[in-house]
Amino acid sequence: MSTNSSTNLSSNILTVRNLYGRIEGQQVVEDVSFDVPDTGVTALLGRNGVGKTSTIKSILGLIDRTGEVTLGGRRVDRLPTHKVVQLGVGYVPEDREVFGKLTVAENLKLAERSAKPNRALVEKLFPDLVQRQAQLAGTLSGGQQQMVSLARALLNQNRLLLVDEPTKGLSPKIVGEVAQALLIAARTVPILLVEQNLQVIRQLADRVVVLSGGRVVFTGEASELLDHPERIQRFLGVHSGSGQADAAVPA
Repeated sequence: MSTNSSTNLSSNILTVRNLYGRIEGQQVVEDVSFDVPDTGVTALLGRNGVGKTSTIKSILGLIDRTGEVTLGGRRVDRLPTHKVVQLGVGYVPEDREVFGKLTVAENLKLAERSAKPNRALVEKLFPDLVQRQAQLAGTLSGGQQQMVSLARALLNQNRLLLVDEPTKGLSPKIVGEVAQALLIAARTVPILLVEQNLQVIRQLADRVVVLSGGRVVFTGEASELLDHPERIQRFLGVHSGSGQADAAVPA
């Protein structure tokens, strides 16, 4: 396993130590430990079914967990999910999970955690949503629903964003728009990103954490993985060097 020796506890917004997660009694996260620095994008990678989404949910307390999770130096693993979110953790779930029978404006209003939401940023990143404020979210395209899901998280002043599979099932054009929005967001808030599209990872990620079988098998700078096709093949099961950056981890 490669580790990033330049990362230390004082520069980490999130530390995860000996994290275990269970769903209906089944172990889905096994002794996971890694750090998320307080700047940039850390990508959580791995083949399908290795525990990436379960790790995110364990951090948030959405599934049964044991282990230590620290946010900005404060233990949060004993807190319920809503308390973790209130401490400044934004969550963009897999499959969007918008409220389909509410309008775009109502979806955004429900997500506000403060009296001064960051509407200017959301309107700049997602001008299409401004035009669709009165439209029911359930009638939006998949890409537009993803924009709503991202916008809900970006409305708030977060200390950390947890973003799960934001480009899943989207057209190449929308993938580019989502990646650009995340790139801009990462200038002001650190992001832990679960993503299968290696082109997006190349564009966004500073560091990577790779899971296999619910365990961490590689950590390091993104280039330490992405510039080595044999590592991509070994850990992700795809053939992708610098000339094949648009490959995706098998789903």
